This record gives sequence, structure tokens and C-alpha cells, in this order.
Amino acid sequence: MPKFMFERYTAVFMHSLANLSTILSKAEIHVDDLGIDQSIFIGARLYPNMRPLSFQVQTACDLSKRGAARLALVDAPEDPDSERTFCELQSRIQRTISFLQSLRKTIIAPDENMEISFSAGPYDLKFDEQNFVYFWVLPNLHFHVTTAYNILRHNGVELKKPDFLGALKGL
Repeated sequence: MPKFMFERYTAVFMHSLANLSTILSKAEIHVDDLGIDQSIFIGARLYPNMRPLSFQVQTACDLSKRGAARLALVDAPEDPDSERTFCELQSRIQRTISFLQSLRKTIIAPDENMEISFSAGPYDLKFDEQNFVYFWVLPNLHFHVTTAYNILRHNGVELKKPDFLGALKGL
């Protein structure tokens, strides 16, 4: 994998996380304006058997940092899933973006013929780097960012499609 591809992949990961951060900022303003306890939104779900907002943010971050780490052949930092406020969720997003930026600065030439293997639940998965990004990381990342958006929109946060897409200049 050429370095420029690694940089493109991580740019997409960071773009999605930055948009998630914007969505959370709007949610925090919303709850503050209405005097709603943040924990109601942090624990909100679309349906009782689905995971809450906090899980969606945590998982989006984990997918991004673990995906990039696997591509860079390094270990991803671990974060306990203990965030209970918008500020703590924002901090997790910023730590993840900082990690991605650090990888982009230090990686010289990722392996061009890498095979990525790991277990996810009951599945043993194996990908080449491009299929790993296109068929695992990005669909999962977008699923969790979309679900976070939908949880907040369902609960009255004034979000629009551009909040999800973010700034498209310079991509």
C-alpha cells in the first residue's frame, strides 16, 4: 500500500470523526438550551435492543484507530468505554484523531501486500488492505456515525444532512 493511500484512508476516518464531533456539539447545545440532563441523550437508543449513543461514538473511534493501526502494523491505544458526558465523548474523538495524525506523520511505507486477519464475534475475517478499508472499516464507521446522528435527530436535535457530510472542500 503506498503511503498516499494510507493518508487517504486516515483522512476519511478523520473526516467522519470530525463530523461526529460537530453532531455531538449541536446535541450538547440542544440539551443545555433545554435544561435536559446529558445522560438522557448519552444513553439514548433508537430501539430498546440497540446500543446507546455512547456506544456509537466509542465504536466509531475504535474502528478508526484500530483500522489505521492494523494498516500501519502497530497497536492501537485502548480506551475504556467509560464516557458519560458529551465532553468525555468529544475527548475520545480528539484522542482518536490525534492518534491518526501521529500515524500519518510516522508511517513511512506500509506493507503493500498485507493480509489483515482478525476475529469479530463468531467470525474469523481475512482481508487484503483495500477490502479491509472498503468492506469493513468504512461501512462500520459510517453505520455508527449514522446511528449516532439518527439517535440525536430522533431526540429533537436540529441536525441536517450537511452536519453528517461535513465540509467537502479539499477532500
